[in-house]
Amino acid sequence: MELFYRKEGSGSPLVVVHGLYGSSDNWMNIGKRLAEKHTVYMIDLRNHGRSPFANSHTFDDMRDDLLEFFEQHKIEKATLLGHSMGGKAAMWFAADFPEKIEKLVIADIAPKDYLQLKENSQYYLHQNILLAMQEIDFSLVKKRSDVDDFMAEKIDDERIRQFLLKNVEKNKKTKQYQWRVNPEVLYDHLDEIVSGVNKNWLDDRIPISAYPVIFIRGLQSKYIQDEDKELIKEIYPDATVVDIPEAGHWLHAEKPKEFMKAVMLCC
Repeated sequence: MELFYRKEGSGSPLVVVHGLYGSSDNWMNIGKRLAEKHTVYMIDLRNHGRSPFANSHTFDDMRDDLLEFFEQHKIEKATLLGHSMGGKAAMWFAADFPEKIEKLVIADIAPKDYLQLKENSQYYLHQNILLAMQEIDFSLVKKRSDVDDFMAEKIDDERIRQFLLKNVEKNKKTKQYQWRVNPEVLYDHLDEIVSGVNKNWLDDRIPISAYPVIFIRGLQSKYIQDEDKELIKEIYPDATVVDIPEAGHWLHAEKPKEFMKAVMLCC
């Protein structure tokens, strides 16, 4: 699959992989800062942004798309920076193609099965979001705020709604609003998105030490808990975990200066 991407700067390659509902758009500010030292590629994953939609959305799919991207752009070796779902995709790609990884930077996600957390897994939040996205009748939408009004009936958190609204665009041909993500397919693959790339998946590769690894977590986020540090060290013995105070899951947007400082520790 030929992924859409944005490119900034010059120097050693650095590939940015966004999270669920994200896109390269969300990483432009960080990307421009990183471009002072790197050739930065900010991609749109399949079923997101301006990349093609597909009927499948597995971590194998995302790994293979990344491999194709590296080959298309003749990237022999790169620093790989992944956030959330993109972080898991980055870990999975790096595990299978360690020779292509200069450094691995994972933002606010751990290599664990989040479905095991049950009601604390965020699974039901994402399920609710994706169902709400599917229920919108865009033929009735006259302006972007109409989407927010509908989503507000299903999702209380205004910050989440504002993030989701970044995925609303007007079709140039039909002049009708539409999603830039594929909620039907993401819903169908939500179990794997939430549970995949965990210790069991990586078991035959542990310990992984072929490349430097840094995990960056927001201390107001629940995605990397203190007890997860032991799991991280078991899989990546030489990994560094950097904390960003007063940052939640979207730490790169909430605390960009602190996030950049953490990234620059290894890059």
